Amino acid sequence: MHVLDLLQSDSLGLTLLWGDEDLLGQEVNGVTATDLEEPGRFLGPGELVLSGLVWWTAGDLAKADRFVSALAAAGATALLAGEETHGKVPDELVAACRAHRVPLVAVPARTSFRAVTEAVYLRQWGDLSRRPTRLFALPENVRGELSRLLEGGAGPAELLDRACAHLGPVACYLLTATGRTVARTPCAPAVPARRPGSVRGGVSLRVGAESSPYDAWHLYVPDADAAPPRVLHEIAEVFAQYRDGQARRVAAGRAAGQELIGLLSGDGPADPGALEEALGAAGLPAGGPYRVLAATSGDALAEALGHLGDAARYAVGDSAAVLYEDPGAEGDVTGLLRSVWPLLQACGASAPDAGADTALRLGVGSSVPGAQRLRASLGQARFALTAADPQAPVRGVEQLDTLAELLAGVPREVRAVFGTRTLGALGEGMLRETLEVFLANNCSWTRTAEALHLHVNTVHYRIERVETLTGRDLSRLDHKLDLYAALRCL
Repeated sequence: MHVLDLLQSDSLGLTLLWGDEDLLGQEVNGVTATDLEEPGRFLGPGELVLSGLVWWTAGDLAKADRFVSALAAAGATALLAGEETHGKVPDELVAACRAHRVPLVAVPARTSFRAVTEAVYLRQWGDLSRRPTRLFALPENVRGELSRLLEGGAGPAELLDRACAHLGPVACYLLTATGRTVARTPCAPAVPARRPGSVRGGVSLRVGAESSPYDAWHLYVPDADAAPPRVLHEIAEVFAQYRDGQARRVAAGRAAGQELIGLLSGDGPADPGALEEALGAAGLPAGGPYRVLAATSGDALAEALGHLGDAARYAVGDSAAVLYEDPGAEGDVTGLLRSVWPLLQACGASAPDAGADTALRLGVGSSVPGAQRLRASLGQARFALTAADPQAPVRGVEQLDTLAELLAGVPREVRAVFGTRTLGALGEGMLRETLEVFLANNCSWTRTAEALHLHVNTVHYRIERVETLTGRDLSRLDHKLDLYAALRCL
């Protein structure tokens, strides 16, 4: 069951105070009631935490932060806070839950914690009663056919079609963690990519064999009454077996992709023969065109590239990928990846061990005509990755069309040295401000004086001081660019 199920219960009267829809769709494994100030060691992943807030002291933001951070570290699904002790849930607790991304639900005074606990476990017992027993739910002939298809290396589309054929025209989907459709039954309409946890209604079963937050699969049936639960669980088991075999194939592909990236990353020119051999081993056609992408997570990059469609051909390593660009394909690769990137960010953020340093970023190099230019595309992709930031997490090298964007790709430590060395003598006061306004006004004395409410002579005096202290002549374009770049580096 999910937190959303509790919120939809009229008898409990719960109120959502904070929680993203994705987080509210996480599976609930149990319930723990506590009023300890730091309860982390008594909690398990996936648990709902009930607290009467007896530990709370009015106005103590640090205490709220400690309590909620312990819940987040333990992997708690949500905090259900009682209103009876303090009359309401404190704003400081709401702020802490938002900061640590722990859903917060208010429990009214009339609702006992026992009622909440019973609602959770009654729902869980109901789910267990619908799970398959030792008796097979699929017909004998269907199970036999699926076993033969698995042994023969059938793909997920064929497996799903045959597994559901005896049910009649039922819409059934196999979705990834970011909502990418791996397969669907013939009568199921195409659906846009949405994270399975954010889709309300229907039945969703997790398929095993995941090694990261980005490669979980879900068997999803929009109509909960379209198929017996035991049948769906057995179909999910078929795909778990398929994924066991697929995991080995994916690992082999990643190893080949990493070997190709390693060859491109080496010192000196790559041997043409070795490069062509590595491209072939990674399953990419010879001759190009190609494009290299670099990301902060190879697992996220692999899932993102999956959204390009079945026709896309690519080799993914630990943190970079080479994409073969079919000359007849349409669409902007960078734009397509940018559109699905929020799905991957939400997926990564919902992982139990997600932290502030796990922000996903992607850099995209330019398209190159052949293998010998791949190293240049890799360098561009890594530079664009450095330039990516929370406001623009996906950066194509073609986007770096201003000096500010170009400088964003320079390592922060290098920018700091350049900016400090160039402008350090000005200090933080009026001279630096005057220089910035002067450059922003295209070096116009009059407009600068008006903007700063100064006499023109004062502006002249200050700019002369800037030139003396920095050793630059603001009548020269290259010196203007030096100072402009230095301002953007600090």
